Amino acid sequence: MLQMLREQVQGQFTAAEHTRRSWIGLVTLTIALGVAYFLVAHFSLLLAAKVGAVIVWPAAGISAGVLIALGRDARWPVVVATGTATIAAGLMNGRPAWILIIFSLCTAGEALLIAWLIEHNFGRYFSLGRLRHVLGFLAAAVVGAGVTAGVATLAKLINNSNQPIWIIWEQWFFGDLGGLVAVSPFLIGLIAALQSPPSRGELIEGVASIVAIGMTTGMIILLLPERWWEMCLLVAVLFPMLLWPAARCQPVFALAAAFAVCVMVVSALAFDIGSFSNQPIDELAMNAHITIIGVAFCALILASLFAERADNSRRLQQALTAGSVLAFEWDADTDVSQRSDNAVRVLGLDQQPLGTGASFFRRINPDDRTHLMALLSGLHRDNPSYSTTYRFTRPDGREIWFKETGKAQFDGAGRLVRLTGLGADITELKQAEIRQDLLVAELDHRVKNVLALVAAVATQTREHSSSMDDFIKKLGGRLQSMATAHALLSHRRWQGVGIVDLVRDQLAPYATGTNVRIDDSNIMLTAAPAQALAMVLHELITNAAKYGALSTPGGEVSMSWDRRTNGQGAASLMFEWRELGGPPVARAVPSGYGTDLIRGVVPHELGGTVDLVFASDGVRCTIVIPLEPA
Repeated sequence: MLQMLREQVQGQFTAAEHTRRSWIGLVTLTIALGVAYFLVAHFSLLLAAKVGAVIVWPAAGISAGVLIALGRDARWPVVVATGTATIAAGLMNGRPAWILIIFSLCTAGEALLIAWLIEHNFGRYFSLGRLRHVLGFLAAAVVGAGVTAGVATLAKLINNSNQPIWIIWEQWFFGDLGGLVAVSPFLIGLIAALQSPPSRGELIEGVASIVAIGMTTGMIILLLPERWWEMCLLVAVLFPMLLWPAARCQPVFALAAAFAVCVMVVSALAFDIGSFSNQPIDELAMNAHITIIGVAFCALILASLFAERADNSRRLQQALTAGSVLAFEWDADTDVSQRSDNAVRVLGLDQQPLGTGASFFRRINPDDRTHLMALLSGLHRDNPSYSTTYRFTRPDGREIWFKETGKAQFDGAGRLVRLTGLGADITELKQAEIRQDLLVAELDHRVKNVLALVAAVATQTREHSSSMDDFIKKLGGRLQSMATAHALLSHRRWQGVGIVDLVRDQLAPYATGTNVRIDDSNIMLTAAPAQALAMVLHELITNAAKYGALSTPGGEVSMSWDRRTNGQGAASLMFEWRELGGPPVARAVPSGYGTDLIRGVVPHELGGTVDLVFASDGVRCTIVIPLEPA
């Protein structure tokens, strides 16, 4: 009772501690997000006042990115931090309070709307590594930016703005959209990278690509003459460079590069750096919007395409590895052979790659190699596919069975260009087929032997039976003895049977606990000795039950055995049967089928010896059987 109470108290304490830590985490997130949002929003409002146009609103990207990355649990921290920081930043820039309240609700609602659209369409597991998810994010960002721009335009009109409605909406829409596509994906990718960190080599290469793209952006902004400026200059120049982090690294590095370009463009405008800012306001705003959104869009699409391709390749590799299947391609002109990564495990290549088709063919069994070469020589455009099985010697010397299915490609002249296909290690399957063939052959052999033995036993029993009832009784007993031995062998998968179990099963119908004494040392017998000894025991036990020691209350049967080895190391079983306390044995015992079976089956079937003596004080039988390993 006390233990249960202690566990209940501990559970309540653990739950309370978890709740306390959860609240601390949410409060910390709210404060950190509010400070970051306030600083970015304040700077963006200062920039808009300086330039005379809304260039970018990265604060929207912060709130939406955090909410998408952290999920529903971050909703209240995002709403509180976004609303509070928006009002604070606006008040410091002299904006009317009532407009700020409307705008704070709008910015918080924008983050909730975008996150809801993404979760509604793609579930809670959003990934920048899927093109469909990225396109959905872009669509949700357009919807959110459109709504926010509409509210901002309405607020401006109420506040008696002199700018045309279209210009106000356009600047807020593209500024807000630029902040969403440049900042949100970067934050989402950063949080994902913290949960699944890149390797050291990938980190170094990713940082190097970001630095290279940043330096290129700076050179374009600082060094190019003003007459060279075009609206899409940065996008056109940086697109090839974005291929580097997108193709080689996690999506976060390409998105970080786009974020760096956005920061440098905004910095150039804020501090009048380079030729970017020496343009009319409308053209400057349009150039900035195209640059930020264009670079971020390219980075998003490229990163998702390469990440999705890498993920598909990884899934394919995992499937190939799980099934011990490898993919290959062989170029007929260069004799270069390429294989999937799991070729190391399947073919045992280790550090010895088979770079050419000739080196691979040398490891194929010569008999199978001839067949494979003939098969490949017969391929043509009307018959380009093939499937074959051959033995392959691994570098460690082990031979495996390998199944290859491929397809040939030909040029316009009908000349073989390359082979592509799949290969699988089917060694276990082949070994199972071989074992099955051996089992079937062994079963055929044993069935034939059993049927022949049953026929012989039936014939001999009929000749030595006085009536049909006598024949059925004797035949049934002998067949039952054979069946008992067969059941023991079958239970052990025909891997041998202990002599103790064999003797006890044969004695079961007659043993009372006091009339039988047997040795307790166990010796394993293979199938043939076990079946022969079972038949001999049945005849001895049946004779003892009818005429010998097992036919009287005071009689006893003693059995002992021993394993012996001769000078050549050959092992044999010596089995002794002795009857005591039974009726006197007649001097002249007529020979019947049972006696003939006892004296004949062991020498004939196993090459052993039998010494059967009908002594006056009881029957004695000594059997010597050569043994094989069980």
